Amino acid sequence: QVQLVESGGGLVQAGGSLRLACVAPGSIFSRNAMGWYRQFPGKQRELVATIYIGGATNYAGSVKGRFTISRDNAKNTVFLQMESLKPEDTAVYYCNIVGVWYQWGQGTRVTVSS
Repeated sequence: QVQLVESGGGLVQAGGSLRLACVAPGSIFSRNAMGWYRQFPGKQRELVATIYIGGATNYAGSVKGRFTISRDNAKNTVFLQMESLKPEDTAVYYCNIVGVWYQWGQGTRVTVSS
């Protein structure tokens, strides 16, 4: 089964920026709303940003105004531009369908130092 592949994480200082990317199988990307999720140690994954097929977006309150989700339909890729990062954004970030989840990828780790 073709996996979701996330990339772009790393170590950044508070106030900095990162851009995450996720390549998804075309079979799911073109038919579904896609989301970025994050997982804190010992916690369940939480949805932070959603982009619908038509391009409408939705964000969790904790990231609204700082994160921007976008999608490139030609490349089956969804992006998460993260600005004004805070130490509390430190987590492993994953992408997946919003709804019935596909198999999870490895995620990409984001660490924000204070």
